[in-house]
Amino acid sequence: MGEIRNHRDDPEENSNHIHLPKKPKLSSFITQSQIQQEFVHHQPGVARLNNGSFGSCPGSIIAAQKRWQLKFLQQPDDFFFNQLPTQILRSRTLIKDIINADDVSEVSIVDNATTAAAIVLQQVGWAFAEGRFHKGDAVVMLHCAFQAVKKSIEAYVTRAGGSVIVVHLPFPIKSNEEIISEFRKGLARGKANGRKVRLAIIDHITSMPSLIIPVRELVKICREEGVSQVFVDAAHAVGSVSVDVKDIGADFYVSNLHKWFFCPPSVALLYCRKSSLSSSELHHPVVSHEYGNGLAIESAWIGTRDYSSQLLVPEVIDFINRFEGGMDGIRDRNHEAVVEMAEMLAKAWGTSLGSPPEMCPSMAMVGLPSSLGVLSDGDASRLRNHLRDQFKVEVPIHYQPLKDTAAAEEVEGGTLSTSFCMIVLIARCFLILLRENKVGREV
Repeated sequence: MGEIRNHRDDPEENSNHIHLPKKPKLSSFITQSQIQQEFVHHQPGVARLNNGSFGSCPGSIIAAQKRWQLKFLQQPDDFFFNQLPTQILRSRTLIKDIINADDVSEVSIVDNATTAAAIVLQQVGWAFAEGRFHKGDAVVMLHCAFQAVKKSIEAYVTRAGGSVIVVHLPFPIKSNEEIISEFRKGLARGKANGRKVRLAIIDHITSMPSLIIPVRELVKICREEGVSQVFVDAAHAVGSVSVDVKDIGADFYVSNLHKWFFCPPSVALLYCRKSSLSSSELHHPVVSHEYGNGLAIESAWIGTRDYSSQLLVPEVIDFINRFEGGMDGIRDRNHEAVVEMAEMLAKAWGTSLGSPPEMCPSMAMVGLPSSLGVLSDGDASRLRNHLRDQFKVEVPIHYQPLKDTAAAEEVEGGTLSTSFCMIVLIARCFLILLRENKVGREV
């Protein structure tokens, strides 16, 4: 056990004096050869189309991380007492501006979206256990919520006596109106028999299948319907879509920074709107010396560990600003490229996209040809393994059974027919794959 840091010495009080990086004045932007050099550590010959899971950290950021790690190893006590708090605050201050939060106190840095979900759901579980929420009150979530979030709901909410309402979204999907309609129905089920909906969990970008969800509209509906709290799981958002937490209006918003923002794994931001809860109700699930000093301070020290990935936001911003248009430019180019590639494959395979192009972020869903015979999750897994082992192509494959959602509500897990499968394409990596002429010949 290390010494207890006096939380009164936390540099947050002096955040106005934090020196922040400014966008450099460059005579030219990063070149193609420089981009390739940044990723020479990637295994040669492998088409990495699964950027959405682990991201792609540039070599210059990895080098910066190693420098931070060495600083800690050289003099751990000096690093812990004199450098770590200020540097984490520096990252939090930059994140505040990226997501347009009102105050740095609303921003915590945690390991990943799973940790953030545990923080939010833990306080919901306590509210049930302490009688502030009533047994049977509901939590509403989308059926395509991330599996770790579903397990956290089971661990914290169901166990404490809460009920769970699952909103089944159609897929393939044609418009946001379909999502909004099904979500309204889910809230109505949650409020049936006098119950209250205590928490709505909404994805900003779903993982499998991948879709941009109209979060602003759904949060507004939650406010109109008296939902107590709204948590947006935006694991894929920062770096993939524009994020304005004040405009979205949720109580809690989490986004990983190691997926589309070039940080090394693992680091995420958790935004907690100031007016949502008193600081005494939100705690990091790993209890350490800073317990009770506010979530941001608790999260900044959860025991001896490697904090280097949390300190790299300034360096990552400098890297991003080497690209024309900065983050906006990268997002736009990724989206345009992935839609172009997806439409090309859909035409070649005689299939279709799983959603309109405007609902595709840096990922798109494309129907696989029926000749592949993917008729189950097991088939999808075997195809993914085959592509990895035989062709060095790493790509997630999503099997989509066709369901009558109304009937599925009555018979849990009841599948009426199975005939749809989709594939995820990541624009940045997929362009490389096409240049190497590995697509089309083999599939």
